[in-house]
Amino acid sequence: MKSPAPAARLIEGMKAVAPSAWDALANPAGGAFNPFVGHAFLAALEDSGSATARTGWQPAHILVEQHGKLIAAAPMYVKSHSYGEYVFDHGWAEAFERAGGNYYPKLQIAVPFTPATGPRLLTGGDATAREPLAKAIMAFTEKLGVSSVHLTFAPQDECESLAALGFLPRHDQQFHWQNENYRDFGDFLAALSSIKRKNLRRERAEALKNDVTVEWITGGDLKEEHWDAFFAFYIDTGSRKWGSPYLTREFFSQVGATMADRVLLIMAKRNGRYIAGALNFIGSHTLYGRNWGALEHHPFLHFELCYYQAIDFAIAKGLRCVEAGAQGAHKLARGYLPAQTNSMHWIAHPGLRNAVAQYLKQERRAVGDEMQMLAEHSPFRKNAED
Repeated sequence: MKSPAPAARLIEGMKAVAPSAWDALANPAGGAFNPFVGHAFLAALEDSGSATARTGWQPAHILVEQHGKLIAAAPMYVKSHSYGEYVFDHGWAEAFERAGGNYYPKLQIAVPFTPATGPRLLTGGDATAREPLAKAIMAFTEKLGVSSVHLTFAPQDECESLAALGFLPRHDQQFHWQNENYRDFGDFLAALSSIKRKNLRRERAEALKNDVTVEWITGGDLKEEHWDAFFAFYIDTGSRKWGSPYLTREFFSQVGATMADRVLLIMAKRNGRYIAGALNFIGSHTLYGRNWGALEHHPFLHFELCYYQAIDFAIAKGLRCVEAGAQGAHKLARGYLPAQTNSMHWIAHPGLRNAVAQYLKQERRAVGDEMQMLAEHSPFRKNAED
């Protein structure tokens, strides 16, 4: 008897799928753990009002089932704008709309407000389930009458699967720190050129002047008072940088309640009160830096909390990598090297698709050239005399 074909459907939020079923696909036992695609994180975004239809992130997650069992899923959103994605397509939207098209709504397969690479085609490690999931994505793009679907910050193997189906590849870069089995921060410093070593020592010393102390807060030590302080930093800094910060106060409480062991707050204190902080999430091999804020300005405190303390924590916990977020060539001098990021794009309109394909061909070449140039300015020693 022939097996029934996989059937796909959309759900309007994470409440419509059992956490255990979703997490078996997103973070299967024995595999690498990514905190951002887990049910707890995605549910916190929705339940807190951070990623909703009102904010332009309408959940429309895809579930693929066979024999009554969930075999694949993808976190998908109907977007009415291109904010909070960190892969910029505003130019595509403007060009298409000048030509009389409607770029929005579009579909986004991503983790909202989170420029961190991780699985997007969730299959529990079964690569054969990717094709029915990808075909369901393409079918829903047509059925919903949207212009396009975009998978952002996807791993290389998923990109290769999608390229075979006609998705367009796009490259960008971030700066990641790699743990070369360092014993401590001093061991890492020894791998740098002498001038970089001197600069990092000076920056760390300057950051902690004026009686500034630093705390690592995670797990059961996380309290509402910490979230109150951090949210004040986040709102102050975010309002000045972006105008309207994405995450609500409730989001921080919810991740603290549901995934505290995967959360690290690095907080600076002076005169008995918290003055700055950096929010990180902990994967099985990677520390992911996400948000930062401060109420007092101290030279190099941003670097200390977001980069150097993150390295200290990663070494102490045996993590392989620190991903410190989007952009920032200034990270290079601090031991964070260029790393390619990938996204995949399916565009329905043939004319727009062809124009974007030509643009991406040139952009990929430019990204590759820039990464090569940056790598030549690595801060690490090139010989024993550095």
